[in-house]
Amino acid sequence: MPYLWTPAHHAPLPPIPPAQDHSDSAAQGGQGGTQTDRGEPILRLEIWPHRSLPSKGFAAAIWLMFVAGLVPVVPFIGTTAFWVLLLCMLSVLAALWIALRKSDRDLLREELLIWHDRITLTHWTSKGARFDWVANPYWVKLTLTPNGKVEQYLTLKGGGPVSSDTETTPSEATREVELGAFLSPEERQTLRGDLELVLGRLRQLQ
Repeated sequence: MPYLWTPAHHAPLPPIPPAQDHSDSAAQGGQGGTQTDRGEPILRLEIWPHRSLPSKGFAAAIWLMFVAGLVPVVPFIGTTAFWVLLLCMLSVLAALWIALRKSDRDLLREELLIWHDRITLTHWTSKGARFDWVANPYWVKLTLTPNGKVEQYLTLKGGGPVSSDTETTPSEATREVELGAFLSPEERQTLRGDLELVLGRLRQLQ
């Protein structure tokens, strides 16, 4: 499955640190603070699209096609046909390279970081552009729409009051974002169950 929890989502959650005023954070929306002053997240979720051919496989495929293409060409070395066949072989190889690279989505991925009072989602597009979303897990609402933008469309929506110590606006705090749109419908259903379990256990600690 193309997503990974670190540690496992069903592993015991650490208690809320005494110095962390989680009651105030839950009441105000938990938008304050940064990743640095919160330390390491208690849970990390990494999501990536299905890739039929990873980077190493891509290189191996190109070299295999190159060597295989040389087999019928080598006997014609020293003749005009050699250059014609070589040009055709290189053209086919170039077309294969372009086709594989066009479908390569190594940059497309998502990362969900979870603290006791903060949840952040970072989405990187296939071109490397980055988009961020932040909310308090206490207020996050999960929605799985059977026939949404994609089948079993999974979204996250923040909520609650906005903390006064950040530049987050009310519209940003309650913004709805999609999660794992490049996963299969079955994987989004499973992911929703994982997240519901995690968010439910976090709320019990508040």
